[in-house]
Amino acid sequence: VLPVITYCFFCFLTVISAKLKEKNKWFGPSPYVEVSVDGQSKKTEKCNNTNSPKWKQHLTVIVTPVSKLNFRVWSHQTLKSDVLLGSAALDIHETLKSNSMKLDQVVVTLHLVSDREPAEVVGDLSVCLDGMQVDPDLLTNGEASSTRSDWEQRVDQHGRVYYVDHVEKRTTWDRPEPLPPSWERRVDNMGRIYYVDHFTRTTTWQRPTLESVRNYEQWQLQRSQLQGAMQQFNQRFIYGNKEFDPLGPLPHGWEKRTDSNGRVYFVNHNTRITQWEDPRSQGQLNEKPLPEGWEMRFTVDGIPYFVDHNRRTTTYIDPRTGKSALDNGPQIAYVRDFKAKVHYFRFWCQQLAMPQHIKITVSRKTLFEDSFQQIMSFSPQDLRRRLWVIFPGEEGLDYGGVAREWFFLLSHEVLNPMYCLFEYAGKDNYCLQINPASYINPDHLKYFRFIGRFIAMALFHGKFIDTGFSLPFYKRILNKAVGLKDLESVDPEFYNSLIWVKENDIEECGLEMFFSVDKEILGEIKSHDLKPNGSNILVTEENKEDYIRLVAEWRLSRGVEEQTQAFFEGFNEILPQQYLQYFDAKELEVLLCGMQEIDLNDWQRHTIYRHYTRTSRQIVWFWQFVKEIDNEKRMRLLQFVTGTCRLPVGGFADLMGSNGPQKFCIEKVGKENWLPRSHTCFNRLDLPPYKNYEQLKEKLLFAIEETEGFGQE
Repeated sequence: VLPVITYCFFCFLTVISAKLKEKNKWFGPSPYVEVSVDGQSKKTEKCNNTNSPKWKQHLTVIVTPVSKLNFRVWSHQTLKSDVLLGSAALDIHETLKSNSMKLDQVVVTLHLVSDREPAEVVGDLSVCLDGMQVDPDLLTNGEASSTRSDWEQRVDQHGRVYYVDHVEKRTTWDRPEPLPPSWERRVDNMGRIYYVDHFTRTTTWQRPTLESVRNYEQWQLQRSQLQGAMQQFNQRFIYGNKEFDPLGPLPHGWEKRTDSNGRVYFVNHNTRITQWEDPRSQGQLNEKPLPEGWEMRFTVDGIPYFVDHNRRTTTYIDPRTGKSALDNGPQIAYVRDFKAKVHYFRFWCQQLAMPQHIKITVSRKTLFEDSFQQIMSFSPQDLRRRLWVIFPGEEGLDYGGVAREWFFLLSHEVLNPMYCLFEYAGKDNYCLQINPASYINPDHLKYFRFIGRFIAMALFHGKFIDTGFSLPFYKRILNKAVGLKDLESVDPEFYNSLIWVKENDIEECGLEMFFSVDKEILGEIKSHDLKPNGSNILVTEENKEDYIRLVAEWRLSRGVEEQTQAFFEGFNEILPQQYLQYFDAKELEVLLCGMQEIDLNDWQRHTIYRHYTRTSRQIVWFWQFVKEIDNEKRMRLLQFVTGTCRLPVGGFADLMGSNGPQKFCIEKVGKENWLPRSHTCFNRLDLPPYKNYEQLKEKLLFAIEETEGFGQE
């Protein structure tokens, strides 16, 4: 007879791998493991299309020595119910007896049995028990199901265990976990719950978990490395072998120089005077102002024309000079001339610029809050003045370098998991999107308005940020519609599932779907109807196009409409969105994040080939083409294949795909008259076997210049 149990324990285990019996199917399963014990349930990540998954994932559950760990291996199905592949159980008491009452690094191989045929072994599952740690706050009084004093365990009418939080007045299916070490839960004078980390002396509205604490530690590590990355960052915006100045060339007779202290000044050889102000932005403008009631606009080809709002007419003739812009004005050679677009954009920013400067004083230790208070205290007009950023205790004058560092550091601070404002677009996608759980922060809409101002200021003042957004978010900034194609860059699995639905007869396949979707936020699952009464409307062959459109729009918005609106309220206060209308989403990414100098040798070293070899003539031609083009076109080629112009700190060796690390890949696909295609979720270029170099060059140039959705899968 076992003695009465008085304590619960944290059981640390690692789900290592599995070997599943192969079945006669085109594709393997996408397995994950669900571990359940005493009403708790934890899940591993899934592995795609494999019968030999390897997770090596750490999980923590609360057990007693009489608990049984139940393991179920599921195959994930995106648009229908997951399939149970096999299950196994592990008795804690028996395992303790056979290992001298210790569970340190005990590796166990369990036989997975079929749910339908319990005698049929369908595979093996390897797990490692890494020990148990007593938690005196989880007294069981002889029952393994008890929880903390402010929680209550209940059973519903179907026999399912759920938990009631009497403080926050909510329920959940997941058994409540204790707070990580050094954390404490408190309630403010308005009854709002917040959490205190006594180790770092910080607070957060979001309930911390072991996973969120690990993410925060990783973010802190990246933050400590930022200072060293500044030198590389400052050199990011490069055009060919020359530095690309976004303001364009200096006026005739002007020269840019640097004094002995490294300060930049400008010489006007026409008048033989010098000044600190840049004549293109703060000093003598090269352009005279337009008459009252007139406005300059640009065609899609970048050619300026003029609108007379007094008479409601348009003309190519400049009212200041009487000359036609078609004959004498600056023109863009073709629609992709990014340099010319930037030049015109900077001209418009000059028209909005205000004289003099404003001082922004922020501490490095409280950068986010200080910046929030400073930026929101100024009027939008003041934020269009020259910025003078001051870090207290650091001597020096800001001639642009300090402001550049401030934009760089603050953009990374937005990532701080404690603010819960943004999240990565995917597990292996380091672009940002709005976190639908951001509402947990009571002031989140104020912060999004602040971030909208900050991003617009970066564009307006020509500064770069460290962390970029997802391409669908850039399209929203440009007021362009998003749809099914945009899903690929943020959720390739979901995108491929919808493509399958689009290309197959779902009625013949017996796929039962309705016009509703489930979403999980902070552990709570809610159903969302895609149209009124959608949970009762069956998806058919006749209406599936409508379903695909609605579910794609939902996946790209996911209930963040209020946050997005607050962001654009702040953004438009500084820079009206229409000022960016001539850029596409990928050009906007370069304008905001800068363009790295691409290391050709690093690119070649970390490229793999399929059905080609390094010596194939098409591969030799490809690298010849890359060597001949300038850095901007290299960046466009990188965007075409990977979906972004951003490279990780480690360069091409650290490129990520939808399933983890994924090197740049060139595959032999198609016929010689085909155009190249790209698969951005796999960093793969489909390069047809062209017959000569000129043909390859022509096709590649056409592909990378038609970046707005052309030839991408």
